[in-house]
Amino acid sequence: MLRLTDLALPLDHTPADLDAAVVSRLEIAPTDLERVTVVRRGNDARRKNAIKLIYSLDVEVRDEADVLARFAGDQHVRPAPDTAYKFVTRAPEGYAGPRPVVIGAGPCGLLAALVLAQMGLRPIIIERGKAVRERTQDTWGLWRRSELNPESNVQFGEGGAGTFSDGKLYSRIKDSRHLGRKVLTEFVKAGAPDDILTEAHPHIGTFRLVTMVMSMRETIEALGGEYRFSTRVDDFAIEEGADGARRLKGLHLSDGEFLETGHVIMAVGHSARDTFEVLHERGVHVEAKPFAIGVRIEHPQSWIDKARFGPCAGNPILGAASYATSYQAGNGRTVYSFCMCPGGRVVASSSEEGGVVTNGMSQYSRAEFNANSGLVVDITPERDFPGHPLAGIALQRKFEKLAFTAGGSTYKAPGQKLGDFLAGRASTELGEVIPSYQPGVHLTDLAQCLPDYVVEAIREALPVFGRQVPGYDHPDVVMTGVETRTSSPVRFTRGRDFQSLNTRGLYPAGEGAGYAGGILSAAVDGIRVAEALALDLVPVEAGA
Repeated sequence: MLRLTDLALPLDHTPADLDAAVVSRLEIAPTDLERVTVVRRGNDARRKNAIKLIYSLDVEVRDEADVLARFAGDQHVRPAPDTAYKFVTRAPEGYAGPRPVVIGAGPCGLLAALVLAQMGLRPIIIERGKAVRERTQDTWGLWRRSELNPESNVQFGEGGAGTFSDGKLYSRIKDSRHLGRKVLTEFVKAGAPDDILTEAHPHIGTFRLVTMVMSMRETIEALGGEYRFSTRVDDFAIEEGADGARRLKGLHLSDGEFLETGHVIMAVGHSARDTFEVLHERGVHVEAKPFAIGVRIEHPQSWIDKARFGPCAGNPILGAASYATSYQAGNGRTVYSFCMCPGGRVVASSSEEGGVVTNGMSQYSRAEFNANSGLVVDITPERDFPGHPLAGIALQRKFEKLAFTAGGSTYKAPGQKLGDFLAGRASTELGEVIPSYQPGVHLTDLAQCLPDYVVEAIREALPVFGRQVPGYDHPDVVMTGVETRTSSPVRFTRGRDFQSLNTRGLYPAGEGAGYAGGILSAAVDGIRVAEALALDLVPVEAGA
């Protein structure tokens, strides 16, 4: 089979046009084309009056060797790669050895647990939050009634923070083993739409993520896995040998149980601050890492569609338009869009009392009125929070608490019109753009709950983004604050064996550990770490 990439066709082409384009591109007779399978489809909207669809295809032809020989120097005509997932080991029949433990049931923990279960290792999954259905009710409690449950919310619970997001499933990570394909395939088996396997920028949406996560739990349990919800890891038992080597021996759980284990995947999300603090107290190696702080910015989706697609706006093949922006400000800060959610809403994402956190969410249809995105500014440990590996957490908390106060201390988000933000005055009334955040927006001056250098950089960047995306800097555009959970502020550094640098048996993984950013990259990291742990329990010789 051949892999043919970068094949461009008009937006309104027919299936027959696709076959004809393949025949023309490969310079073969129509009768020599046996089968065409779409691998990936994206779009090129640089010319709004002539938007093209860009394909990657798997193609079966009568004489593959001849085509490969004729296109030997063409990087877009190659043998199709083998993307099938291959297990690195398997437990022997009736395996009764140690059971690995996975802390956290987000994308990283979910895929780690699934792969471990498929290898016959019967993992135990510990999740501080509730099962996804019950968790959803608690999340609505904050959105509808301003009632926060610190253990069950947008950040904590089955499915992780990605459950209440746009469900974006693309990443820029290097993936030579096609582990991302394994993730997407498992998601489709669990009920995700088939098009996530072919779209260049696939997404699922919150409602479908909920049912998908439940289905994957059922699969893991059927393979011998065990879930423990509403169970927090309060402490880690670490033993130091005579040679100074440290080894994990077990976990102290919030229900009073001591769970003896020497193989733990730490797949907590980026908001498990109390877990980070305990690990630091126990001497587990941790270091500060960069993240970003800013706001959520909302535009009517129709404005973004028109700016990106011109006369093709509204075409069902294109769907709701997205954008990506970046600018280097004069103060040395990079301002950029983050987690752009077409046709979605801004959501309350607090996990600690007395703090306001914003994030974005979309359903699969992306049919709601507004588009939203994080508009954030990079910060670094050396420049902004030096001196302690957990100092980034303190910085996040500082501005989340300021946002809580600025919003009226009721979990409303502080908000401001873009024109007022540029002018340095508080907003007192809305214009054309109606914010979507629940439990509501309190108009004020966002400068009081953001670092000065963030305010300065965003004010400089907004007119630039307005030239790149017409309407972006309209004065009635609404910004809400604060966006602080862009990524983990720490990294629990691991070695080449995926274990903590100084604590054997502890496998830091995913976004909370500082090794991923988003659903797909976290899930892929979960697979890689699960494989390393499995090989430690069942070496290849024993598992062959």
